[in-house]
Amino acid sequence: VPLTESGGGSVQAGGSLTLSCVASGRTFTNVAMAWFRQVPGKEREFVASIRWSGAKTYVDAVKGRFTVSRDNTRNTVSLQMNSLKPEDTAVYYCAADRRPYYSGTSFTIKDFEFWGQGTQVTVSS
Repeated sequence: VPLTESGGGSVQAGGSLTLSCVASGRTFTNVAMAWFRQVPGKEREFVASIRWSGAKTYVDAVKGRFTVSRDNTRNTVSLQMNSLKPEDTAVYYCAADRRPYYSGTSFTIKDFEFWGQGTQVTVSS
């Protein structure tokens, strides 16, 4: 598995967490990296992405609260999550896009080739 997430945990509403994703065995500098999340019984949903160019896209529910970033020198992608809400509770997954140099804004599960194992984020009220 070339992607490994860390940084999940339990926080109270209004708190912050930073998730990290480390790529090993290969580099992903020419593709978008993204974060998805999933709760039991629901489909995995897109949260945020950062393209090879550095351009970012967020789902409306996290705009202004979450910030995605990448450090290509360290093969890492991060998700800074502030002002967390109970509805942010989910397993968060890091993923690497299968489309080199993609510059669009459409990101669906089928567009991603590699996935991490997920990290649990729990926000209590």
